Amino acid sequence: RFVDGHIAQRIANAFRDRGMSKAELARRAGCSTVYVHQVFSGRRSPSRDKLICLFVGMGAGPDEIQQALKESGFAQLYPANRRDSVILYGLAHGQSLAEIDEKLYAAGMQTLT
Repeated sequence: RFVDGHIAQRIANAFRDRGMSKAELARRAGCSTVYVHQVFSGRRSPSRDKLICLFVGMGAGPDEIQQALKESGFAQLYPANRRDSVILYGLAHGQSLAEIDEKLYAAGMQTLT
């Protein structure tokens, strides 16, 4: 799904700039440490939801997440889509992944994790 590994490099660059461990990223993104290592090594390509989780885990804002989705060939978060609008609201208000998932669950929608 990645074009010339560009998004994998973007993930790595965004991660490096955050100054956190991969274990911390895994915890914040709701993923296993093994999964995070597989993404960074190129053995796994994240789904749209997992890509969002990784960037939320890094503390990325809506614009950075939208750009990452676009560059990876996934649909950007679309405000007219109910689920996407809940995610965008959470991102705009600095909510954690757990808080966003809680709002999605309460609305009867599929959570990110």
